[in-house]
Amino acid sequence: MNTTILKTRRLIIRPIALLDLDYIHELHSLKETDEFNTLGIPSELEETKLLLEKWVFENNKEFATHFTFAVELNTGNQTIGLTGINLGKVKYKNAEVWFKFHKNHWNKGYATESLKEILRFGFEELHLHRIEAGCAVGNIGSIHVLEKTGMIREAHTRKLLPLSSGWSDNYGYAILATD
Repeated sequence: MNTTILKTRRLIIRPIALLDLDYIHELHSLKETDEFNTLGIPSELEETKLLLEKWVFENNKEFATHFTFAVELNTGNQTIGLTGINLGKVKYKNAEVWFKFHKNHWNKGYATESLKEILRFGFEELHLHRIEAGCAVGNIGSIHVLEKTGMIREAHTRKLLPLSSGWSDNYGYAILATD
């Protein structure tokens, strides 16, 4: 069961809860957030609720392999984004990370700060060997975040992502425990 609460200088990174429904629905409904995301804008609150319930269920498994966190400012319980780490096959000791922040909190270093903590959690607490991430080639903000955390661009995959604007190429990033 994921009761892990991570803290950084400015952030609290805690497991998401059903009480986060309204915030997550708003975040997923923003066209700016949707631009480089494959989920699409939810047609109704119930669609977001089903996704949230799945995330909470995954977080609460005895041996969780998918960790989804809300990211809050440590001054006043204001949720500003989401982040997660999804484990791969046990033998490979790998995982994929992701993040999504409200546009009002872009360009303030929060995504970088939270991702650095998720990478630390993956390597030090989950004892992973390799952590990967992907992003659309046009997603300059996410590219900067991934590179600022020390992740290395390893791949360029053509027309992988079904975005609202059409098929997008994807950059694959990774970092090793030894990096």
